Amino acid sequence: MKGIEHFQQTLEISPHNVSALYGLASALLGLAKECANLGAFRWGASLLEEACDVAVRGTSLAGNFSCSWKLHGDIQLMYARCYPWAEEAGPRHSDEISFKSSINTWKSTCHIAARNASRSYQRALHLSPWLATLYADVAVASDLCSSFKESPKTDLNVWSVAEKMCLGGLLLEGYNDEFWVALGCLSDHTALKQHALIRGLQLDVSLAVAWAYLGKLYRREGKKQLAQQAFDRARSIDPSLALPWAGMAADADARKLDQNEAYECCLRATQIFPLAEFQVGLAKLAMHSSYLSSSEVFGAIQQSLQRVPHYPESHNLNGLVCESRSDYQGAITSYRLARCALISFAGESSESYLRDISINLARSLCMGGNASDAVEECEYLRQKGQLDSEVLQIYALCLLQLGKNDMALSTMRSLASSILSLEESLAVASISFICRLLYHISGQESAITSILKMPKEFFHSSKISFVVTAIHVLDPKDELEPIVSRSRSFITCREDIIRMHILITFGKLLKHGSNDSLGIQKGVDHLRKALHMYPNSSELRNLLSYLLLSTKEWRDLYLATRCSFLDLSDKQKYKGIKSAFEILGAGTVACYAIGSPKEKFPFPTCRHQHRSGSGAIQLLQKRRVRRDLLHSYYSVLPRLIFNKEITVNASDMLEVLQVLLLIIALSFSHICYYAVHATEDDIISISKEYRQCLELGTDFHIGWISLKFIESRYRLGDDSTMLPLCFENCCKDIKLSWNMWMGLFNMVQGLIAIWFGDFVVAEESFTQASSLADGESCVLLCHGAICMELARQKRESQYISRAIRSLMKAKSAAPDPLPIISLLLAQAEASLGSKAKWEVNLQNEWFSWPPEMRPAELLFQMHLLSRQRKDGSMSSPSLDYADSSLGWILRAIHTNPSCSRYWKFLLKDM
Repeated sequence: MKGIEHFQQTLEISPHNVSALYGLASALLGLAKECANLGAFRWGASLLEEACDVAVRGTSLAGNFSCSWKLHGDIQLMYARCYPWAEEAGPRHSDEISFKSSINTWKSTCHIAARNASRSYQRALHLSPWLATLYADVAVASDLCSSFKESPKTDLNVWSVAEKMCLGGLLLEGYNDEFWVALGCLSDHTALKQHALIRGLQLDVSLAVAWAYLGKLYRREGKKQLAQQAFDRARSIDPSLALPWAGMAADADARKLDQNEAYECCLRATQIFPLAEFQVGLAKLAMHSSYLSSSEVFGAIQQSLQRVPHYPESHNLNGLVCESRSDYQGAITSYRLARCALISFAGESSESYLRDISINLARSLCMGGNASDAVEECEYLRQKGQLDSEVLQIYALCLLQLGKNDMALSTMRSLASSILSLEESLAVASISFICRLLYHISGQESAITSILKMPKEFFHSSKISFVVTAIHVLDPKDELEPIVSRSRSFITCREDIIRMHILITFGKLLKHGSNDSLGIQKGVDHLRKALHMYPNSSELRNLLSYLLLSTKEWRDLYLATRCSFLDLSDKQKYKGIKSAFEILGAGTVACYAIGSPKEKFPFPTCRHQHRSGSGAIQLLQKRRVRRDLLHSYYSVLPRLIFNKEITVNASDMLEVLQVLLLIIALSFSHICYYAVHATEDDIISISKEYRQCLELGTDFHIGWISLKFIESRYRLGDDSTMLPLCFENCCKDIKLSWNMWMGLFNMVQGLIAIWFGDFVVAEESFTQASSLADGESCVLLCHGAICMELARQKRESQYISRAIRSLMKAKSAAPDPLPIISLLLAQAEASLGSKAKWEVNLQNEWFSWPPEMRPAELLFQMHLLSRQRKDGSMSSPSLDYADSSLGWILRAIHTNPSCSRYWKFLLKDM
């Protein structure tokens, strides 16, 4: 970009400077190539159009410079390779005539660009006939030009223009291996292609490109063994070459690669060189794996459509990708375009491929809620005698959606009559569909009766087992118990077994419950047994935690927080009824709420809470003083809204708030307005209330802190300095607690930075908070923990030193030994090599926990300490309560069996 700017500035000073024109056109060409490699074809084409105009100006000023004509040819050649089919043409050109017209327009544009490139190269060759590379350029441009022009096949004995030009270059430089490779790539004669590529390898045996194209030639001729050897040699010589990776993916069956390995090879090929054929192949491989809805496949197939819009396969695969992403309207459009491309450009139309496209179209129409059009597609296939099991399933489902239950049952009978003649996978899908359709149309009893009449061999499949078990779960008579028991023996996959345990749990909840409650205890008992077999299953753990939270036994609440599986690496995706974040938060709040239900208790009454020692009295006193100092407006509004004497339903909430707006502090009313709009995800109204809160302002710190959370949650603030300044102005009149409030605001900013994963900003915020709120052990503990995380990420010892300073201050500021502080301090000291301090801090941490609450990480650290003493590297016998290192690691695994690190150390000690 800098070079382009400099050349443009030069041309502003000297518009007729040939060197500047040449440099600008070259820079634009280079940038366009980068855009094309990234898939930004439209942007690259616009840059090439600008570069072409500049190059034309250069040739008009210096028409006798062969380099100027070659540059113009390079630009036109790249334009022919880069010019995309109009993206907006898709939805508007789903009929055959307009679609064919758009494709022809695109082809004509590319053909003209390739022809212009050939003419420019010929002009350059006329000026410099001794340059052998120009012959190769003309050959490449001529071959590309012919690929866009539909012409009758010529006699194989007639040499093409591309072949003749390659030979011209070889006459000048017969020793140039690249010219031999070019001849091998552009020739239409198999023998000549092989001879040219082998000749190139004779000149340079390490020429990876020659090996790659030789492998492609052998594969096309059916010589797969030779093709594999050629591809392997090319990849070993140059792993950055795309074609060998694509060849490896194409030969996945011969190489005995699974679908995921083949997909990874093809993905690497597309990342190296985004060729449309590679991208189409990637989508085809994704069909047989779990990557069809991935962003890589979606981006690849969208890019391929811009370069090969006349390929029916590209549109069909794009429809499958859209369908996997639940974009049924996009899938419908793609399938219709695939049909148009097949009829218009496929030459000999394949009836089987046309049938597959019609089936895909019918399925997307059905899933997209357009059942009537889907029925028309099925009728079209029925008229052509192409009704198979998949079409019959779609047909029956569409009839069901249209309310034609009798016709749906008739279609289902036709499907049932053909089951015995189907392949196993198709038969399993058909049986599962019939069971579900019967349950939906005829009810539970009729479905159970039909299932009992089916041959027992039908249920030898895990997929059918799930369907039958789901019906059995809702059956209080347990009529399907024998079939369900036998079918479960065919479930062997770990994920399927876990899913089946969850389904069985639902059955326990329903069948052992009363009219107004579920049999939660039976479900809990089953999940506990299942967890003994699969202790690392997050789905089982979270479901157990959710059920424990639903029990009436308050003593189970703390178990819910311990059992829930929390994955901090991915906060967006979760499986199950509730996410682990919701379960953990609800369990923690509930445990602490029942622990101190009345203010008269100075200490937590729940023995499972972390103890706070004698500092609880001082903490309650501080809270009492702060609460008395706060203005009464803090509690007026929530009291009016949630008081038992005032019942407000959701529809009246806005009216109540409008009345309260006149009698309560305006800013807090708008914050409550925000809460109402947030439940409806009304971003526009939230933004409006946020702006009104900023305009009105408030004299209360909690109002600005609430706005800070709102701003970060919905990314509303354009000026990041506005709220901190407003908060600082609010604190100007405060003398005694100014540091406390400013430290609190910095702590809030640090928490928000942690939410967004910016630990550097979080560390800065907590540094300021700890300097303002000096002596607050919790703030110092948070700062120390953040520094430890930064030290782990950045591998810099300075963060270890900062963590030690903060943790030492937190330890000295706490009135009683606080858990975690000494453990983090021990790890930090150990990172700096201080084994003695590591041992002392571990001892302090050990006694700061009740015996039944000591965490697994502390036990693991004791295991490491015991190993050090066993090796003789530590002489201090101060910790004499460990029998052996094996005992410690076993206790750590018993406490947290899901940590793989503990298991690895156990193997070392065995």
